[in-house]
Amino acid sequence: MVMRTLFSLGRLGLTALALSAVLAGTGAAAPAGGWRLEEGVSAPSYAFAEPTTSNLNIDVVALVCEEAGTERGLQLQVYLSTLGPLLTNGASPHRLKETARAEIAIDGQVFPIDILFADDRVILADARHQQTSVLSKRLVEAMQAGRTMLLRFDLMSERPGAAGEFDGEAAIDLRAGLGGQAVAAVRRCADPASDHMARASVARRPLRRIELRRATGMSDDLE
Repeated sequence: MVMRTLFSLGRLGLTALALSAVLAGTGAAAPAGGWRLEEGVSAPSYAFAEPTTSNLNIDVVALVCEEAGTERGLQLQVYLSTLGPLLTNGASPHRLKETARAEIAIDGQVFPIDILFADDRVILADARHQQTSVLSKRLVEAMQAGRTMLLRFDLMSERPGAAGEFDGEAAIDLRAGLGGQAVAAVRRCADPASDHMARASVARRPLRRIELRRATGMSDDLE
């Protein structure tokens, strides 16, 4: 699908801002792989995991519950290990295409997706709800039940006459850490009236979460 740039994310600010602060506190000491949930809250609004393998400048991938008009929806947000842009390792930004393709493959099931750019992250979505880009129910269900998720990108320009191909890939282990329970917990944030594994106990794992007020000077009304 065509690459698009987000000039305004509206209310997509608070959760992303909080998540940025949390991810900044995990650092390289956090173990690679394994889904971790937002800590210290009864209703987590995000879960994140590090790629098990990648040839891109991706730090972590987060499933985030965001406002979608008068309701909520889920997005897959990719946080970079560099200032950006999203690139294959060792590639020059000058080789980036004006348009790019991306897809998510989960255990062989393929989902074409849109790529949207914000200041500090890349947002991946395959559906829209009340004018907000979100993940489809089908894709989220595949994430919850699946084993491996591959993020594939066609970012770099090919030689004249050459066919386009996916040149970047990151693999996420969907069962590591809290696995499907983490996905289910964030789904409840987006759709609290439904029961996605409501009886499942969402275990708490140590998350090196920094205090947002102390680290960023945020006021209490941001939490």
